[in-house]
Amino acid sequence: MPLLPRRFERLKSVLNHRMADLTVLLEHVEKPHNLSAILRSCDAVGALEAHAVSFDGRTRTFNSTAQGSQKWVPLHDHPDTETAIRHLKAKGFRLYGTHLGVDAKDYRECDFTGPTAFVLGAEKWGLTDQARDLMDEALFIPMRGMVQSLNVSVATATLLFEALRQRQVAGLAPTQGEGLKPEQYQQLLFEWSYPEVARWCREQERPYPALSEEGELMEELPRTVKLRC
Repeated sequence: MPLLPRRFERLKSVLNHRMADLTVLLEHVEKPHNLSAILRSCDAVGALEAHAVSFDGRTRTFNSTAQGSQKWVPLHDHPDTETAIRHLKAKGFRLYGTHLGVDAKDYRECDFTGPTAFVLGAEKWGLTDQARDLMDEALFIPMRGMVQSLNVSVATATLLFEALRQRQVAGLAPTQGEGLKPEQYQQLLFEWSYPEVARWCREQERPYPALSEEGELMEELPRTVKLRC
């Protein structure tokens, strides 16, 4: 089925608000409900992608809570915590680890307007000692009740929306695609618009065809490929 103009405009609208400099790293967060809720929150605020370190041999699953958000927010796997943290720091992220410690700051006192990665741990144990030692800053969400912490997916949503709020106040929240590099924006727009054609292009090791302003393919493709649209 051809891509409808209103669908193309919707895809562009979402990409216009995506932020490549806001992400989360999940250490041993395994429950499908929590993973699904976290990716849904990432999608809601405009985070481009998420990262995870999982236990060996665990198959990752999502449930209906995700509402399909795993299609729009890729979850990148890393073999271990140190590798994941090194990867994010090499990309310029400042890492904020959630744990109760003597040096931890109230999350509302932190500045999330720069490249920010929130690092959250497993549902029962929180972050490992290794992860805590590698954080740039420790933070916590104040509790007024009997429990000391929020569910990991709720904590993630709280932090992500605070980062978005700060960026909106500072006039740094993207609205016209400035949260992505131009080539990254165009690549994602094509892959979101024509995922099957994009897959074929990658298999053929050829560049993606250009798109018109209305989202139409500007190149004649083999009939078998066009049928995938």
